[in-house]
Amino acid sequence: MLWDDALLDAEKVIELNPSSYIGYQLKHAVLHGAHRYDEAIEAFKSMLVKLENASHMQTQKLRQQYINPSEAAVAIQETIKAQLNDAPHRVLNTFTGRLCNRELQISAFRRSTEYKELLSSSLLMHIDLRKEHIKDVVATYFRCVTLSHRWEGKEPLLQDVKDKDIYELKAVGGITKLQSFCKTARAAGYRWGWIDSCCIDQANNVELQKSLNSMFAWYRTSALTMVYLSDVPPSSKPGALARSAWNTRGWTVPEFLAPNVIRFYQSDWTPYLDDHSPNHKQSVAIMRELEDATGIDAKTLVAFCPGMINAREKLQWASTRFTTVEEDIAYSLFGIFGVQLPILYGEKRRNALGRLLQEIVAVSGDITPLDWVGTSSEFNSCLPADITSYEASPYMLPFISEAEMQRSSLSLQDTAIVELALTLYSSLDRLRAARFDHRRLHLPCIVFPVTEIRRRPMEQETYFTYEVKADGLHDLRITTEERLLQFSQGRPTRQSFLLVRPWDRRLLELPSHADDAVSVHYFTLPGSPKEQGPLDSELSERAMRLIVRLGQPFNAFLLGQQRSGEYKRIACDRDIITQVKEVDSVHGMMDVRTLEIL
Repeated sequence: MLWDDALLDAEKVIELNPSSYIGYQLKHAVLHGAHRYDEAIEAFKSMLVKLENASHMQTQKLRQQYINPSEAAVAIQETIKAQLNDAPHRVLNTFTGRLCNRELQISAFRRSTEYKELLSSSLLMHIDLRKEHIKDVVATYFRCVTLSHRWEGKEPLLQDVKDKDIYELKAVGGITKLQSFCKTARAAGYRWGWIDSCCIDQANNVELQKSLNSMFAWYRTSALTMVYLSDVPPSSKPGALARSAWNTRGWTVPEFLAPNVIRFYQSDWTPYLDDHSPNHKQSVAIMRELEDATGIDAKTLVAFCPGMINAREKLQWASTRFTTVEEDIAYSLFGIFGVQLPILYGEKRRNALGRLLQEIVAVSGDITPLDWVGTSSEFNSCLPADITSYEASPYMLPFISEAEMQRSSLSLQDTAIVELALTLYSSLDRLRAARFDHRRLHLPCIVFPVTEIRRRPMEQETYFTYEVKADGLHDLRITTEERLLQFSQGRPTRQSFLLVRPWDRRLLELPSHADDAVSVHYFTLPGSPKEQGPLDSELSERAMRLIVRLGQPFNAFLLGQQRSGEYKRIACDRDIITQVKEVDSVHGMMDVRTLEIL
């Protein structure tokens, strides 16, 4: 009633002075307040006309303060485009129960009260406030909930729900889960929901590839990710989440790492542990349970950043998981490492994993993905055939305290040793990072030629155990499935074998910001005519610290040379841990090469 009276007052103002903009300005405000947005926008258009046709220059200048509805509509459209840039291309409308593509989503918004209210209210705002207001309204309207679940039995696909109201479908199997998901999302105030089973056209290879490469971003930008634990009954006690089959699947790793907001639901769609808080990533109890179950520390679970840092650790997270489709064990990790590669179903697990590992090493130069125990891949012998090869924790270099480092460095302060150490340091600094070229690994390393391989007699012939000797290293024993040629210095063989230490640039102890800024190629050797300066002293110290570290036990690779000259890695049943015989025998560590490995 009050709005009606106010509207009559606005009409009287217009009647008293039809050429004035003021009456239409009042009329717009009244109609907007009464939620009659279409009429409010028309009143605003009339106001703009009056300002443009005003007889006074000052009144005409007022026009510059406002935008017309078409300009506001363009601003809203641009904001929608930005909002949906990292959103799924097809979602479920939780209110109508129908599948919508992006065009239908935007069309629904334009017909909505939210859009009309936004268009009307933004017309009078300052440009900065208008931008923020549009952004907030658009973000709220298009909020999307993603579902993380385990595929069971017959899941509804795109063809099963296309052009249908899912609420009208018979509630059986996967349809029941789909309906419950949409109802739960709707009850929480979310209009849009996404589930991988029916929101991706599995038969369209182009769409499938784009979707799988985008899924991490979709979970990342979702307003909420609901995790459905179908095998966790109502009122379950702590520990049920850890035991759920959901926790064994490959795709669920990015699905719980990517989201900022997540909630776990039991089989009856009630919150796990009766925790009704808005975000279970803030639940200490649930995150601790997930930490124990996955081996991923709680801080990472809560605030995970994709990328190639700590690549070996991330591979270990996935090492005990499995996927129905064998290639998915690699594809599910693309988002975690921040890579986008072709999806090639049918290429087999070893090839999919090989392409991923090749990309990690090639882009980052990180050689830790080469640290595994198991069977070599046909993709490249320095890569594993299966993700399970990363289950065991990698060998960790022995810890050296600073005091011990200082004592060891001082004990090596011989002029000849320092000169050799600086030369070795320079050679290692010049090495390029490990890289792949057409599946061939170019691996920088310190080389120790093998001088003897003798097989030990064993009752079980599944694995073969060999005594191995190499120049400059302690003798060691290895066990492998491969049958190696036996030889010694007295019985040489045409095939050569090497034990190598893959080169890790971190041992140079260069500042992270100065990896290339400080050149070690131009130093003054101690005893030279030029007086040793601060830079030379610093380099000498780094070089001696390097020698101490190289004298510690390390994880070696055994390589066998092929007829074509390249090498292949010989996989063993455990890490090959060896050590140089004498730390001060620097000349024994001077064979620095980049080897080509098939």
